[in-house]
Amino acid sequence: MKREAKVIWLLVMVLLLAACTGTPKQVPEKQVPPFSEKTKPIRIGFSMDTLLEERWLKDRELFKKSVEALGAEVEIVAANGDDALQISQAETLIQSGIDLLVIVPHNAEATAAIVHKAHLAGIKVIAYDRLVKNADLDLYVSFDNEQVGEMQAKAITELVPKGNYVFIGGAITDNNAHLLKKGVFNVLRPYIERGDINIIYDQWTKDWTPVNAQANMEEALRTTNMQIDAVIAANDATAGGVIQALAAKGLAGKIPVAGQDADLAGVQRIVTGTQTMTVYKPIQTLSQEIAKLAVAMAKGEEIIADRKVNNGKIEVPSVLLTPIAVNEHNLDSTVISDGFHTVGDVYGE
Repeated sequence: MKREAKVIWLLVMVLLLAACTGTPKQVPEKQVPPFSEKTKPIRIGFSMDTLLEERWLKDRELFKKSVEALGAEVEIVAANGDDALQISQAETLIQSGIDLLVIVPHNAEATAAIVHKAHLAGIKVIAYDRLVKNADLDLYVSFDNEQVGEMQAKAITELVPKGNYVFIGGAITDNNAHLLKKGVFNVLRPYIERGDINIIYDQWTKDWTPVNAQANMEEALRTTNMQIDAVIAANDATAGGVIQALAAKGLAGKIPVAGQDADLAGVQRIVTGTQTMTVYKPIQTLSQEIAKLAVAMAKGEEIIADRKVNNGKIEVPSVLLTPIAVNEHNLDSTVISDGFHTVGDVYGE
């Protein structure tokens, strides 16, 4: 037994010695998980006012496509004109851990609360097309809405340099509606001061809806005994309501009407002669620009904005794109050439 124990002891010693003198094993480097926090895609939250208008359905799809083309993700919610719902939806996006919030505000004042909540969570906010008022907004990207109003007024005054004008505004809660009106009256003011143009009816349209615009126009026709020579409407949706009211009185196509947004219905009315002009804002350009800026800002990159717009609290860094006036003469070279609408949709071919 003693001899066997001695043999076992010698074998153990030999093995230990071999282990000490053998080639050392390579210790693998610490492996970095393939999906670390740094490699997660950027997540953009997109809080929209509404999807009840054709224009905003296009914005949603174009923005989503643009963000995803940059390798980021986007989560989209729409409140359809409900201020409390928009704030609640934005809070949910913020709590979900998005990297940046893009917002199309329904109410320019109420959505300041959203900017504040986002900043508390360390999330920057970009206003899409519409300005958020009285907030420390990080960036505003839109078209020059004052210029849109100027284009509308210039087009109509060329046709009707003297006469009774009706202005059907947008939603009073939307800062764009105020900028648009300012642009319109920048052009009309000299005519008004000379006594060439009389503003015989001027009213905001709640929520930009055609039905409310139609009610406004019906009131204008009634209170002025239909003594109206021209109408400037805040967008194509409100222009549609205006033209419905004019049609009921046999006046559609007889009174010039301006709109904006180049909605399909508005463009079709230009073809049939019931709407005079619209203003085309290439939203593909807008959505691509905001997507690019949103992803860059979410990554912490410096953003250079060439303009400043005062929102009642700060001078907001802003990027303002150029709109295009559209009438029957340049439909093909603008909205159709860009692929915004097809020939078949516009002309019914």
